[in-house]
Amino acid sequence: MAAQRVPLDAFEQEFGTFTELSSVALGGRVVSVSDDFFAEAFHLLLVEPAPSLKGSFGPKGALFSGWESRRHNPAYDWCIIQLGTSGKIHGFDVDTSHFNGNEAPHVSIDVLSGSASEEPTKDDPRWVEVLPKEAMSPSSRHLFRVPETASVNFVKLNMYPDGGIARFRVYGHVEPVHPADEAEAFDLAHVFAGGRVEFTSDQHFGVGSNLILPGRGKDMGDGWETKRSREKGHKDWAIIKLGAPGALEQVEIDTAHFKGNFPESCEIHATAVTGDVDWSRTRGEDGEWTLILPRTKLGPHRQHYFQLENVEGKLYTHVKVTIHPDGGIKRVRIIGTKDARNASSLAAKEDSKPTEDIPSVSTVRDALSTIPVLPLTPEAFAPFGQVIQAYGDHNAAPKGTKVTPANQGSASKFHKLSLLASSYPPEAGATAGLSVYRCNPLEGISKDGIVELKVMERHPFTNQAFIPMGRGSGEGLAEPGSAYLVVVAKNATDGQPDLATVRAFVATASQGIVYNTAVWRKWLVCRYCTRFDHAFF
Repeated sequence: MAAQRVPLDAFEQEFGTFTELSSVALGGRVVSVSDDFFAEAFHLLLVEPAPSLKGSFGPKGALFSGWESRRHNPAYDWCIIQLGTSGKIHGFDVDTSHFNGNEAPHVSIDVLSGSASEEPTKDDPRWVEVLPKEAMSPSSRHLFRVPETASVNFVKLNMYPDGGIARFRVYGHVEPVHPADEAEAFDLAHVFAGGRVEFTSDQHFGVGSNLILPGRGKDMGDGWETKRSREKGHKDWAIIKLGAPGALEQVEIDTAHFKGNFPESCEIHATAVTGDVDWSRTRGEDGEWTLILPRTKLGPHRQHYFQLENVEGKLYTHVKVTIHPDGGIKRVRIIGTKDARNASSLAAKEDSKPTEDIPSVSTVRDALSTIPVLPLTPEAFAPFGQVIQAYGDHNAAPKGTKVTPANQGSASKFHKLSLLASSYPPEAGATAGLSVYRCNPLEGISKDGIVELKVMERHPFTNQAFIPMGRGSGEGLAEPGSAYLVVVAKNATDGQPDLATVRAFVATASQGIVYNTAVWRKWLVCRYCTRFDHAFF
């Protein structure tokens, strides 16, 4: 198949499932350029569409957002670009927006595969032409489909003889990068792992493909954001194809920069399908979807970490992230492995619940596998209690939190983050009180980060708070760590821990917690560590 032009109205059909390999959001960069006297070539790879700068002038003349060279080139100008990641190219978008009378009359495109540390020259013999010389029009987008290339990481854009191009986008499929060890956990949805956002119900303000980009972005413009809904019960969703079938373990939902327009809640489903699916026809509402994260509240401007459910011993190929009722999410990270044998199995033995008030180590070890330890967030901890925490950015506090100035404006008061609760029977003669613990750091952590918990406890008539107070003083006191480990479980109908609900969190010294009444729990002070990988029962 020869290169062919694609009508602009067919963009979604022809390019919708491809990744923009050249984008600066993936790390694309200009390696070298023959001439960019009037407008620097780095503009070519910017995410946002080229704005009109009509009427604006600098010391060299009229300003343009794009690449513009001097006049009267006797041969041609060129720009060498290193892609953000290696991939097989399927098409290009050469955009001359706002260049009218000074646009590049013709372009051609070459590609090559080379070492990421080397910078090919204009005359490198390895260049292969994939788009022959094509005519350009003023202030227009020009779409081209080309036969699939081999995996490449450098592109050379040639313009004849000189002029200006606003944006240049290279579309294709990422060459996936996965750990050599199939039991090693990684982000299966990440664009560099070969993840693709294949469908979104709406992407009015921010496109769904942003969800799997590297990093946390720079503003609301590089996330996925839907328009406001007015219909009761409305929801939006995005379907992500994983880079490989995987055994899923946990998810990160990042609402960075979304402070007043984050979703009220989200839920996640997963499925396993073979071959390509036309989601535009089914809209992801048909098929066998398994709920792996029940509907859970989200907060503003933060990373949320959740342990997934219904994933034991299963491999999935797609996940569907549903937000209620609308709003914006910056990134989605689906952590798992390519090895189904490494999947968590929290309910491996339904008949292994302990019969004593304090479960023995052997009983719990039989019933549970390794439990991942996730960073503590108010939303993930909500089923078990409240997180007591101040926020430097008041807009990042949980929705509904009352914040007022205090101490002549030198402090901020976060009101009633949790209330005291007591349900002792009158005949008990008991009262709620305030106590202080002096804690030694935890010993006995194995080399692979496994710590054995021997007991759990619960207070059946009160909630309970744990508030770090900093380091103690006096001779012989062990140096406390900068974090502590929290393990919790809901109460089962038989008064014992519900093993399927066991969760583990690592909290920083700036975070306090309040356990709900009757929640099973255990907290431990950690030595010299800020995060555990796993806790073992």
